[in-house]
Amino acid sequence: MCGIVGYFGKRPARDFLLEGLKRLEYRGYDSAGMAVLQNHKSKLAVTKSVGKVVNLENKLKQNFNGFLGIAHTRWATHGKPSEKNAHPHTDCGGNVAVVHNGIIENYRELKEMLKKRGHKFRSETDTEVIAHLLEEEMSVSGGKNISFEEAFVKTLKQLNGTYGVVAISSKNPDMMLAARLSSPLVLGIGLGEIFVASDVSAMVGDVKRVVYLDDKEIAIIKKDGYVVKTLSNRKQEKEEHTLEWDKAAAERGGYPHFMLKEIFEQPKSFADALRGRLLIKEGRARLGGLQAVEKRLRNINRIIIVSCGTSYHSGLVGEYMLEEYAGIPTEVEMASEFRYRKPLLDKKTAVLAISQSGETADTLAAIREAKEKGALTLGIVNVVGSTIARETDAGVYCHAGPEIAVASTKAFTSQLAILALLALYLGRQRELSFVMGERIARELNRIPEYMEKILARAKDIKKLAKKYAKQKHYMYLGRKYNFPNALEGALKIKEIAYVPAQGYPTGEMKHGPIALIDQSVMSVIIALKDSVYEKNLSGIEEILARGGKVLAVATEGDSVIAKKATDIIFIPKTLEMLSSLLAIIPLQLFAYFVAVERGCDIDKPKNLAKSVTVE
Repeated sequence: MCGIVGYFGKRPARDFLLEGLKRLEYRGYDSAGMAVLQNHKSKLAVTKSVGKVVNLENKLKQNFNGFLGIAHTRWATHGKPSEKNAHPHTDCGGNVAVVHNGIIENYRELKEMLKKRGHKFRSETDTEVIAHLLEEEMSVSGGKNISFEEAFVKTLKQLNGTYGVVAISSKNPDMMLAARLSSPLVLGIGLGEIFVASDVSAMVGDVKRVVYLDDKEIAIIKKDGYVVKTLSNRKQEKEEHTLEWDKAAAERGGYPHFMLKEIFEQPKSFADALRGRLLIKEGRARLGGLQAVEKRLRNINRIIIVSCGTSYHSGLVGEYMLEEYAGIPTEVEMASEFRYRKPLLDKKTAVLAISQSGETADTLAAIREAKEKGALTLGIVNVVGSTIARETDAGVYCHAGPEIAVASTKAFTSQLAILALLALYLGRQRELSFVMGERIARELNRIPEYMEKILARAKDIKKLAKKYAKQKHYMYLGRKYNFPNALEGALKIKEIAYVPAQGYPTGEMKHGPIALIDQSVMSVIIALKDSVYEKNLSGIEEILARGGKVLAVATEGDSVIAKKATDIIFIPKTLEMLSSLLAIIPLQLFAYFVAVERGCDIDKPKNLAKSVTVE
């Protein structure tokens, strides 16, 4: 959600901070701000603005010329979007500046205490208490002044809630401090310079080595190095990870929007997810990330998938795959509800978290609950070194590269690739035959080719989007493996085109939703030549009989459906278990082109955030 960037080094901080904020715009925000320690003045220059980062850039004055600074994009929680509520926040004297992601749950009590001690507050936010607490702790405490670092530790120990926080002080121009608790922070290591960010994408192109902070860790950052300690002052030896993403991967590359670029990247991102993992001649999968828990995996008798949003929909597809081909009872839970349900877990249960960012707060909380109850925890994430990747017992990376658009596309199909590999991996450990395993493996290997065929028809889908762009309501329908795609297709058009849409199993139409059908409702139905084909045809008949319109996603060569649906998008035939990988692409393109026709902000839709790091 909110974005943090910080810099201490040899070049003007302003330049990196602005570029870093622009790279984090996709996360969702409503205001932005920057604080830089001015050269030779020992004074903080602070500027804030409402709206886009370009508004902040236009306000910045030439005195933002120091080598130490912090900046932030805010997604409002406490207090409406405004300049006074934007970060960074400062203390009474203007000597301390703080940026913060997360929620301070006891800020009201702290604020009242600080007010009684004479502190003057300017904002409605919870974050501002951190700046005033730092000021309070650095004043005379017990008869002596304490250091910036000591004050930072004392301040953190008073906070209840979550935080990714970075602070600088004009009285300590040789230091920047950072800490995290359930809100991500990463350090970027350069030559004679250190970067800080809430997301590695802010540093792509600037650094190749990164260090991920863990909960209750503090980074003491100097121009030429850093030290990481715990809140109890124990020094930590941190592993430095190589950042594989390059700058080109985080740029549009000639596409009008990141979302369209990422839709078209799916043949490559899918192939990357399979690379080195698919053993076609052996009819099985090799997942190195699960090697450490392989023996335990052989004994599990239940899988629970926890995820949110698009990742929840990929989990629903995975449920069909794992039950049908691995023979393991599988449930999919919305992570935000999982730990409130008192789930029954044991050592033979595997809890699988799916998250593009690896930082989704609700999913992380579900994993921690599962670990406490003794379950095996697994992760499918895209971001190397992310919190879910570090805290699960084992897992698999998607290798999809940076996904910048808020609406997820290539991460979804990459997650499905991993879930298909997992079904193959676990199935071959159990009763899945070599013949069937080889067939699945060979067909998985063909999926990128099939995806290319669908993408080649993008202009035809664009024409359909133009035809139906003014529809006021959409109904998305599918069965079995493509019921989750109905949910995902509806989510996409809601997210970026702001059109009300609902996703249902086709068989549920007659149990209520059919009451909505008329000329104002566009029904999008996934009706492929599979085991539920006839059932979906019946659903189309029900809609047409009530004067509704049907846009069908159908299998190439289907002449029957061509006589029924109002309009059709054809896709190549594949195994039923893999059909959702192909059927989703026209739905992604359709949503994208409808949003373009409606003049929407495609990559940064209103009110949404890419990485949801608050519960």
